[in-house]
Amino acid sequence: MKRDLTLDLEAAALPLGQNARHWRLALVLLASAVAWLLVWYGGTIKSMTDIYARNDTFAHGYIVPLISMWLAWRKRHELAALVPRGSWSAIAAVPAVGLAWLLGELASVNALSQLAFTTLVILTVIVVVGGEVARKLAFPLAFLFFAVPIGEFMMPQLMTWTADFTVAALRLSGVPVYREGQQLMIPTGVWSVIEACSGLRYLIASFMVGTLFAHLMYRSLKRRLTFIALSIVVPIIANWLRAYMIVMLGHLSGNKLAVGVDHLIYGWFFFAIVIACLFALGARWREDDLPSPSAVVPQHLPSPAAPAHRLWGATVVAVLLATVWKMGYLGMEYAGASSPPKLVAPQVGAPWVPLRQDISTWRPVFVNPAADFHRVFGSGDQRVGMYLNYYRNQHADSKLVSSENKLVKSDDYTWVRTGGGTRSVDMHGKSVTVRTTTLRGSGGPELLVWEWYWIDGRLTANDYWAKAYTALARLLGHGDDSAGIVIYTSREGVGIAEKTLDDFVRTAGPAIEAALQKTRDMR
Repeated sequence: MKRDLTLDLEAAALPLGQNARHWRLALVLLASAVAWLLVWYGGTIKSMTDIYARNDTFAHGYIVPLISMWLAWRKRHELAALVPRGSWSAIAAVPAVGLAWLLGELASVNALSQLAFTTLVILTVIVVVGGEVARKLAFPLAFLFFAVPIGEFMMPQLMTWTADFTVAALRLSGVPVYREGQQLMIPTGVWSVIEACSGLRYLIASFMVGTLFAHLMYRSLKRRLTFIALSIVVPIIANWLRAYMIVMLGHLSGNKLAVGVDHLIYGWFFFAIVIACLFALGARWREDDLPSPSAVVPQHLPSPAAPAHRLWGATVVAVLLATVWKMGYLGMEYAGASSPPKLVAPQVGAPWVPLRQDISTWRPVFVNPAADFHRVFGSGDQRVGMYLNYYRNQHADSKLVSSENKLVKSDDYTWVRTGGGTRSVDMHGKSVTVRTTTLRGSGGPELLVWEWYWIDGRLTANDYWAKAYTALARLLGHGDDSAGIVIYTSREGVGIAEKTLDDFVRTAGPAIEAALQKTRDMR
């Protein structure tokens, strides 16, 4: 048995010298192809690093590529026994991923563009080295997706869960709580669940490190998946406990503790303890001392090497296919570029007339619109405010549908969102769904707000449809002109505010659309 194993090992080692020549060519082609993508898609990379720089939640993105390369380097002895053969089948996926990138750019969906770009890099690796080598590199390649700064869409739900748990825990502790939206009022003060309280930063950090830990420490798929699941659930629950404990510390200390900088310090300290316990517990069942099935030396000769022209051909075709989509996008950008818009004011007819006085001090938050318009209209005792926020030549820092655009910021202590939903409104013969929100101001009137989008003549209140309509308009060569429409009135009684806004929409709806259409036509 020992002699047979020795012969097998010697047989497996025979082609390593020949493999080195093929690996040198493959690595040169791979480095050249990836470098080309990094330069050609530099705008997408910049959009990712800009998020890393301004948002600590995704600062880990800087080191993800380094970790992936380290993980691949750890497998160098296994890879040396394999032959890079190129993969023509992987090329078939490049056009679909390139199209996804293009749609993400056209619709200003950064997450889609960044996911598609990362997938293009991974596909390029597979195309050059082939499926057999790529299977060995499956985890290092998949780990690259942690570089994509995605996850902020979970923040509202995480904030809601945190507020729900904190309220329930306070009441169980005998502390009376009155809740309005994300504001919690207890006898000793008012607390708000803002973005920093969502726990998203903890969740993403724990998920990434937990996934890496599970890969390095365990061999069985069951243990890996179990630990990854724990790395998701534990930080969520830990954040709930953290929020409850901070409120209780402030309450019991007469607001002397956990109300300033120490608020964040206590939070990170508690989180660090919980995560340390999680990893200490996970280390008790470690399997990294066991030989990995993938590390066993192959008991057969590797498959024959692919001719050099196959590696060259597969690499060149993949790079060209990936380049086509960026060239198409640049062409659309050049054709669709236009001057800043001059927003046409809607000519709202009788019985509504423009007024000089305002309804309230509240203003919605729309970041960097190309043009905007605000006016209050009156009809008898009815008062309605209207905002139009117009966007053209949209980019990462100036786009209509964005998490930065909102009616009230979570750290705004003057106004709080107390309710919301959707409803159908008749706009000159067609039914349109609008988003409804109730706002309460400190010492001011309660407001009822309706909002919806206008994109290339289409109306919707759905963020996803708005993105899709924007991409479609750009594909048709109509540009990316879009607008956010917000109307509001004082909520003085049940049904009165709804009727006021409904009456206004019936009259002003056609005028608003006509003004936006005229603004778009003046390109």
